[in-house]
Amino acid sequence: MRTSLILRIGTKLVLPFILLFALYVQFHGEYGPGGGFQAGVITAGMVILVGITFGLGAAKRIAPPGLVRAMVPLGVLIYAGTGVLGLLLGKNFLDYSVLSASDPAHGRGLGIFMVESGVLVTVSGTMTALFYAFVERGR
Repeated sequence: MRTSLILRIGTKLVLPFILLFALYVQFHGEYGPGGGFQAGVITAGMVILVGITFGLGAAKRIAPPGLVRAMVPLGVLIYAGTGVLGLLLGKNFLDYSVLSASDPAHGRGLGIFMVESGVLVTVSGTMTALFYAFVERGR
């Protein structure tokens, strides 16, 4: 794959900022617009940008297909596990207030973060897997 030198250097320069923005969206999701879905799409977009610029092999070095396949059920497990944890602690499914015995508000914040993290992992894995499938199908 032969691409422009400017495109390759620009991609290398912008990748850390894309990841930083994804983390910002993830952590800011509790307080405003954003969260796991948006951060997952941004993270997958970073891998897709590498794949478009440097080729599928470079993208697979960043996010190996085995890891990508594992991310989808792992995110669902994190999400569902957070809900089941509420059940095990005697409350309703996805009742986060029990995650912190001393401060229910802190427990809700922790629960939202855990659920949004699960969504990030699943969405990022799904988007990356779709990219891999479309690129490999065209070969």
